Amino acid sequence: MLLNLIRHSVDDDMKTNNVIQNRTTSRTRLKILSSMLAGIFNVLLVSPSIASGSDATPVADATSTTKEQSGSNIGSSVSTTPNAAILLYHHVSSSTPASTSISPEAFKSHMEYLDAHHTVVSLQDVVSAIQHNTTLPENAVAITFDDGYANILDNAHPILADLGFPYTVFINPDEIGVGPKQLTWEQVIAMHNDGVVFANHTLDHLHMLNGEQAMGERAWLEKVWQNVESAEKKIEDKLDISLKYLAYPFGEYNTALANKLKAEGYIGFGQHSGAVGPSSDMQALPRFPAAGPYANLATLKTKLNSLAMPVTQSSHKDPRMTTRNLSSPISLTIDSDDVRLTQVNCFFGGDPIETSLEENVLTFTLDETLPVGRSRVNCTAPSNAQSGRYYWYSTPFFVADENGNYPD
Repeated sequence: MLLNLIRHSVDDDMKTNNVIQNRTTSRTRLKILSSMLAGIFNVLLVSPSIASGSDATPVADATSTTKEQSGSNIGSSVSTTPNAAILLYHHVSSSTPASTSISPEAFKSHMEYLDAHHTVVSLQDVVSAIQHNTTLPENAVAITFDDGYANILDNAHPILADLGFPYTVFINPDEIGVGPKQLTWEQVIAMHNDGVVFANHTLDHLHMLNGEQAMGERAWLEKVWQNVESAEKKIEDKLDISLKYLAYPFGEYNTALANKLKAEGYIGFGQHSGAVGPSSDMQALPRFPAAGPYANLATLKTKLNSLAMPVTQSSHKDPRMTTRNLSSPISLTIDSDDVRLTQVNCFFGGDPIETSLEENVLTFTLDETLPVGRSRVNCTAPSNAQSGRYYWYSTPFFVADENGNYPD
């Protein structure tokens, strides 16, 4: 069914669902076996190397040794501590808004790089590994899309299916078959039957924080949660699946909403950057945007190789700001001897900002006025044990306009 729906826009040699599933299974088994064997040989034959040394590059003078540069297969073993990068795409098209789009050619180059240098795993595998502290392949990557555009099926799915890559699409059920350039339910069902995972992005892609301060937290939370549950119900009715995964539209959330997700058994996904690992907030898992200004593969490689910063405590309690200035510095407690905090760097708007360090507590200050809308501070630090890899942590800020609303 799926092949008939996309035959007008893909090559005639698209494989059938059974072939795709067989390829996915065999490729996954082969990669896991190769990872295990390579890991054994690395332990026996290779002595450990010690590293020297925004969505900006982690450090201004970064000369990180990627797998491509060094020729070493840094994605060839199984990590005892689960770690993954989650990629975020929207449009895969050359004729859609540039800020959220990647061309099919560039998307293919991303996927070919992942195939050569990483192990693509399902989003469910990433979540499960973090929840249960089980292993993931080294340099694991999960692929996600937001908004359910038809060009995902037309332009991305053939590439992903050919490589046997699992992926997840966060959809707005009330927009499916209705919104411009959206998938239809017939297409969604066919993709679901072909192994694509669909999850909750609210009913209609609302700004979830709009009106929060004017309505009061209780009334506001009841309203937005009704939207979330209605969307989950529609997905379950159509696809007989309820993962209870919610990707916040525009990446916007606050502590009250995150706490509600936790109480209701939901996993939340943001749009701030960083890898995910055991210390990650399960109601605000970061994803690396990989389209628009972030589609450059040269800079994306460092993010793909990043490690989840083991932040165990943050003094910044709520990403939803009531003012446009920080009232005090933000402190992050980092629990790992592998994080080289003496070389930590924090960035705001791509520019380095002032930091201080006392034992394992990193503090940064931000003198600039926060813009209305979305912004973030990214902090990175090299790994001591894994040369060329950086720990990455993002602190997001959400600022409403004078009417209590958030811009697109």
